Amino acid sequence: MLVAALMTVFSAQPGLAQESSPPRIAPVLAAADLRPARDLSGPWHMSIDPYRDGMAGFHGGKPAMSSRRYADIDIAETERRDGSALFEQDLGRSPVVTLPQSWLTQSAEMRHYQGLVWYQRHFDAHPQPGKRVFLHFGAANYAAHVYLNGEHVGEHRGGFTPFAFDVTDLLRDGDNQITVGVDSQRGDKDVPPPVTDWETYGGITRAVTLITVPETYVDDAWVRLTRDGRIVASGTLDGPAAANRAVRIAVGGLGLTMTARSDAQGNWSADAPAPAGLKRWSPQSPTLYDVRVTAGDDVWHDQVGFRTVSVDGDRILLNGKSVFLRGICIHEEEFGADPTRAITPEAARALLTEAKQGLHANYVRLAHYPHSPVMTRMADKLGLLVWSEIPVYWRVAFDDADTLKQARTMLAENILRDRDRASIILWSVGNETPVSDARTHFLTTLASDARRLDGTRLISAALLSHREKRDGVDTVVIDDPLIPALDVMAVNTYNGWYGDDSLASLPSIAWASKYRKPLIFSELGAAAKAGFHDPTATHKFSEEYQAEYYRQTLKMAEKVPFLRGMSPWILKDFRSPRRQHPIYQQGWNRKGLESETGRRKQAFDVLADQYLRWTDAPPGADR
Repeated sequence: MLVAALMTVFSAQPGLAQESSPPRIAPVLAAADLRPARDLSGPWHMSIDPYRDGMAGFHGGKPAMSSRRYADIDIAETERRDGSALFEQDLGRSPVVTLPQSWLTQSAEMRHYQGLVWYQRHFDAHPQPGKRVFLHFGAANYAAHVYLNGEHVGEHRGGFTPFAFDVTDLLRDGDNQITVGVDSQRGDKDVPPPVTDWETYGGITRAVTLITVPETYVDDAWVRLTRDGRIVASGTLDGPAAANRAVRIAVGGLGLTMTARSDAQGNWSADAPAPAGLKRWSPQSPTLYDVRVTAGDDVWHDQVGFRTVSVDGDRILLNGKSVFLRGICIHEEEFGADPTRAITPEAARALLTEAKQGLHANYVRLAHYPHSPVMTRMADKLGLLVWSEIPVYWRVAFDDADTLKQARTMLAENILRDRDRASIILWSVGNETPVSDARTHFLTTLASDARRLDGTRLISAALLSHREKRDGVDTVVIDDPLIPALDVMAVNTYNGWYGDDSLASLPSIAWASKYRKPLIFSELGAAAKAGFHDPTATHKFSEEYQAEYYRQTLKMAEKVPFLRGMSPWILKDFRSPRRQHPIYQQGWNRKGLESETGRRKQAFDVLADQYLRWTDAPPGADR
């Protein structure tokens, strides 16, 4: 349950629209990945359905039994008993694949398939009196239609955020059949719309689990350190005994215990001064504490770090001290020649370790959608600050009410999942969106939602900018009307890759804004195919050109007085069907500092060396 009363009070800012409360998300199942659960990963049957025959009949309405993929029928046995029975599909005898992963890598024929795919498996269950069971999905891209034992359970849209259904009353003692139809096809009013610069990766790409909890359980819990030095815990109980129940919050290793009592709606909160022995989480010391919330028979727990983040003029403050964000962008795509968006702890550690140890980074932008909780938990453990965003990207239908509703729901699902992650310091509400009144209202609404849901973090968006001459100097001007709604300005800059700027001219470009706020270069970069060399450094796609681009762009960056961080685009090459140069791209965006298999290009060392120098003397340190 989403409880506005327990959120940090929203403070209106100039230009910020007053909207209704954020969407209600139920269930939240906070820290679901740490709940005792039955993991349904592994072998599932799969069947493609390009005409969506399993969703509707020839003339609309329910599909005929011959095409009903989710029917609770043993088709092979039915055909054996009745030779006249007609079925045009049989998931029980369809090919077997391993989940979670994307269907794009399951066969050559599926590489560019966009549409509906059905998955099915059986599992044993033994429901217990006084217990509730939730079917939880980490993510399914893009629209998921879920059935249990032939009954429709629910639907979800949005390929990157979690969702769950209470299936207590549908479970059988013994064998159960789960069927999921996943449709990767997106329309112009979806978030994101069809045109992107990354791979879709249709399918069930994160874990599916059965989570068993008491009838009344801790659905949501959020424990954080406030800027005035208090530890605050709040949350929601759900169930028949949610009202007027004692709640105990314990922070292991600090000797801190707080108590609360839920109100009539199951909401509770408690706070206490931070103990003197508290070690604040930071990239240098990523300390995590075991937090447990006990309510009746339920014990919720999570690993939580305590730190504060704020802005002071054009500075970003971490634990009250100025910080420069030495970062890199990362897509949710594991190292390898044929990635399938199955992010294991090992895959997450490999990606983030390249950033932390290889580049000397203290920050990552997890683009362009909410990444797996495996990634954000690994960032907590390794000590990397995180920019987290939803895919409000390019051509979003900003004037459509349903699109706004979908974006707001996605943002709420993302924030409620990850509010307890110390690594996340920035929520972003958009990327490279063209300015219009409808767009500014849309993004301002999202910024308002983010503040209501989480007033402890900063809000940003990757903005567009424009060029003009000021006193004869070529100047990039940042004046987006969304800026009053943001804490941190961010701009993607590709001068020297796109456009006519020579690399040598980049350091002479100036940056200006009338707003006294911190600036992040949310993207910058140039492409290179690993192993392609040009000693003259004039040929785009050569490692030498990419390296020289970085040298000159970093010189430009050092001259921007209000620059407080950057996340160049991107750690490694990634799949992008729009990139089809037959020599240099072949379906890959080559702006990575490493190849898709982890081969470092020359620019990797250029950035790593600069970040090492900036570790002790970042830009603006003397201000």
